[in-house]
Amino acid sequence: MNNTLTLLGLLSREPSYGYDLKHSYDRYFGTQKALAFGQVYSTLARMVRDELIRALGEETGGGPDRKKYEVTPSGKARVHQWLFTPDTPSEALQSELFAKTVVALLIDDDADRLLDVQRSEHMARMRELTRLKKDADLLQVLMCDHALFHIEADLRWIDLTMARLAQLKKELQGA
Repeated sequence: MNNTLTLLGLLSREPSYGYDLKHSYDRYFGTQKALAFGQVYSTLARMVRDELIRALGEETGGGPDRKKYEVTPSGKARVHQWLFTPDTPSEALQSELFAKTVVALLIDDDADRLLDVQRSEHMARMRELTRLKKDADLLQVLMCDHALFHIEADLRWIDLTMARLAQLKKELQGA
Protein backbone atom coordinates (compact mmCIF):
# COMPACT_ATOMS: atom_id res chain seq x y z
CA MET A 1 0.00 0.00 0.00
CA ASN A 2 1.26 3.46 -0.85
CA ASN A 3 1.28 5.27 2.50
CA THR A 4 2.00 8.66 0.93
CA LEU A 5 -1.04 8.59 -1.31
CA THR A 6 -3.20 7.07 1.42
CA LEU A 7 -2.23 9.88 3.80
CA LEU A 8 -2.80 12.44 1.05
CA GLY A 9 -6.23 10.93 0.46
CA LEU A 10 -7.08 11.14 4.15
CA LEU A 11 -5.89 14.74 4.26
CA SER A 12 -8.12 15.50 1.26
CA ARG A 13 -11.18 15.17 3.51
CA GLU A 14 -10.27 18.23 5.58
CA PRO A 15 -7.23 20.09 6.89
CA SER A 16 -5.59 18.16 9.70
CA TYR A 17 -2.64 17.92 12.06
CA GLY A 18 -0.05 15.18 11.63
CA TYR A 19 -1.06 13.64 14.95
CA ASP A 20 -4.72 13.40 13.92
CA LEU A 21 -3.80 12.15 10.46
CA LYS A 22 -1.74 9.32 11.98
CA HIS A 23 -4.67 8.25 14.13
CA SER A 24 -7.06 8.32 11.16
CA TYR A 25 -4.63 6.16 9.18
CA ASP A 26 -4.34 3.67 12.04
CA ARG A 27 -8.12 3.54 12.44
CA TYR A 28 -8.78 2.74 8.80
CA PHE A 29 -5.66 0.91 7.66
CA GLY A 30 -3.34 0.21 10.56
CA THR A 31 -5.29 -2.35 12.53
CA GLN A 32 -2.54 -4.91 11.98
CA LYS A 33 0.39 -2.49 11.78
CA ALA A 34 0.16 1.10 12.96
CA LEU A 35 2.04 3.82 11.12
CA ALA A 36 4.93 5.37 13.04
CA PHE A 37 4.72 9.08 13.87
CA GLY A 38 8.14 9.62 12.32
CA GLN A 39 6.91 8.15 9.05
CA VAL A 40 3.88 10.44 9.07
CA TYR A 41 5.92 13.58 9.66
CA SER A 42 8.60 12.70 7.11
CA THR A 43 5.85 11.96 4.56
CA LEU A 44 4.18 15.30 5.34
CA ALA A 45 7.52 17.08 4.82
CA ARG A 46 7.97 15.42 1.42
CA MET A 47 4.41 16.31 0.41
CA VAL A 48 5.05 19.97 1.37
CA ARG A 49 8.28 19.91 -0.63
CA ASP A 50 6.42 18.42 -3.63
CA GLU A 51 3.64 21.04 -3.23
CA LEU A 52 0.94 18.42 -2.71
CA ILE A 53 0.03 19.99 0.65
CA ARG A 54 0.78 23.22 2.49
CA ALA A 55 1.04 24.12 6.14
CA LEU A 56 -1.74 26.42 7.29
CA GLY A 57 0.18 27.64 10.28
CA GLU A 58 1.47 26.58 13.64
CA GLU A 59 -0.12 26.46 17.06
CA THR A 60 2.05 26.74 20.11
CA GLY A 61 1.12 25.11 23.35
CA GLY A 62 2.55 23.05 26.16
CA GLY A 63 4.31 20.67 23.77
CA PRO A 64 5.90 20.97 20.38
CA ASP A 65 4.36 23.36 17.86
CA ARG A 66 1.53 21.79 15.90
CA LYS A 67 1.21 22.35 12.16
CA LYS A 68 -2.08 22.02 10.38
CA TYR A 69 -1.93 20.92 6.74
CA GLU A 70 -4.27 21.16 3.78
CA VAL A 71 -4.18 19.64 0.33
CA THR A 72 -3.25 21.87 -2.61
CA PRO A 73 -5.04 21.68 -5.98
CA SER A 74 -2.04 19.69 -7.24
CA GLY A 75 -2.48 17.29 -4.31
CA LYS A 76 -6.19 16.87 -5.03
CA ALA A 77 -5.38 16.10 -8.67
CA ARG A 78 -2.78 13.52 -7.54
CA VAL A 79 -5.32 11.81 -5.25
CA HIS A 80 -7.88 11.71 -8.07
CA GLN A 81 -5.29 10.25 -10.45
CA TRP A 82 -4.34 7.61 -7.87
CA LEU A 83 -7.95 6.67 -7.14
CA PHE A 84 -8.84 6.04 -10.74
CA THR A 85 -5.65 4.38 -11.92
CA PRO A 86 -6.39 0.66 -11.67
CA ASP A 87 -3.96 -1.48 -9.71
CA THR A 88 -2.06 -3.81 -11.99
CA PRO A 89 -2.11 -7.40 -10.78
CA SER A 90 1.36 -8.53 -9.89
CA GLU A 91 3.51 -8.58 -13.01
CA ALA A 92 5.85 -11.11 -11.43
CA LEU A 93 4.49 -14.56 -12.13
CA GLN A 94 6.83 -16.15 -9.63
CA SER A 95 6.17 -16.20 -5.95
CA GLU A 96 8.17 -17.51 -3.03
CA LEU A 97 5.91 -20.57 -2.84
CA PHE A 98 6.32 -21.23 -6.57
CA ALA A 99 10.11 -20.96 -6.26
CA LYS A 100 10.20 -23.29 -3.24
CA THR A 101 8.09 -25.86 -5.08
CA VAL A 102 10.36 -25.85 -8.13
CA VAL A 103 13.54 -25.99 -6.03
CA ALA A 104 12.15 -28.87 -3.95
CA LEU A 105 11.54 -30.82 -7.15
CA LEU A 106 14.92 -29.90 -8.63
CA ILE A 107 16.81 -31.13 -5.56
CA ASP A 108 14.55 -34.17 -5.26
CA ASP A 109 13.08 -33.07 -1.94
CA ASP A 110 9.52 -33.57 -0.71
CA ALA A 111 7.40 -31.01 -2.59
CA ASP A 112 4.21 -32.70 -1.33
CA ARG A 113 5.28 -32.03 2.26
CA LEU A 114 6.23 -28.45 1.39
CA LEU A 115 2.77 -27.79 -0.06
CA ASP A 116 1.06 -29.55 2.87
CA VAL A 117 2.98 -27.37 5.35
CA GLN A 118 2.02 -24.26 3.38
CA ARG A 119 -1.62 -25.36 3.23
CA SER A 120 -1.63 -25.75 7.02
CA GLU A 121 -0.20 -22.26 7.44
CA HIS A 122 -2.80 -20.82 5.05
CA MET A 123 -5.61 -22.61 6.89
CA ALA A 124 -4.40 -21.28 10.25
CA ARG A 125 -4.38 -17.74 8.85
CA MET A 126 -7.88 -18.25 7.45
CA ARG A 127 -9.13 -19.33 10.89
CA GLU A 128 -7.48 -16.28 12.46
CA LEU A 129 -9.05 -13.91 9.91
CA THR A 130 -12.45 -15.55 10.32
CA ARG A 131 -12.22 -15.02 14.10
CA LEU A 132 -11.28 -11.38 13.55
CA LYS A 133 -14.40 -10.89 11.43
CA LYS A 134 -16.72 -12.20 14.16
CA ASP A 135 -17.28 -8.96 16.10
CA ALA A 136 -15.64 -6.54 13.67
CA ASP A 137 -17.07 -3.47 12.01
CA LEU A 138 -17.69 -3.52 8.27
CA LEU A 139 -14.32 -1.91 7.48
CA GLN A 140 -12.47 -4.70 9.30
CA VAL A 141 -14.71 -7.37 7.75
CA LEU A 142 -13.94 -6.14 4.23
CA MET A 143 -10.21 -6.04 4.98
CA CYS A 144 -10.34 -9.61 6.27
CA ASP A 145 -12.42 -10.74 3.28
CA HIS A 146 -9.80 -9.31 0.92
CA ALA A 147 -7.07 -11.32 2.64
CA LEU A 148 -9.25 -14.44 2.79
CA PHE A 149 -9.93 -14.36 -0.94
CA HIS A 150 -6.19 -14.16 -1.64
CA ILE A 151 -5.56 -17.11 0.66
CA GLU A 152 -8.33 -19.08 -1.08
CA ALA A 153 -6.64 -18.45 -4.43
CA ASP A 154 -3.33 -19.71 -3.01
CA LEU A 155 -5.06 -22.81 -1.67
CA ARG A 156 -6.56 -23.53 -5.10
CA TRP A 157 -3.07 -23.16 -6.59
CA ILE A 158 -1.63 -25.54 -3.98
CA ASP A 159 -4.27 -28.17 -4.79
CA LEU A 160 -3.75 -27.83 -8.53
CA THR A 161 0.02 -27.98 -8.18
CA MET A 162 -0.13 -31.05 -5.94
CA ALA A 163 -2.17 -32.80 -8.62
CA ARG A 164 0.53 -31.92 -11.17
CA LEU A 165 3.70 -32.54 -9.13
CA ALA A 166 4.65 -35.79 -10.83
CA GLN A 167 4.29 -34.25 -14.29
CA LEU A 168 6.21 -31.11 -13.25
CA LYS A 169 9.01 -33.17 -11.74
CA LYS A 170 9.29 -35.17 -14.96
CA GLU A 171 9.46 -31.96 -17.03
CA LEU A 172 12.06 -30.40 -14.74
CA GLN A 173 14.29 -33.47 -14.77
CA GLY A 174 14.11 -33.59 -18.57
CA ALA A 175 15.21 -29.96 -18.89
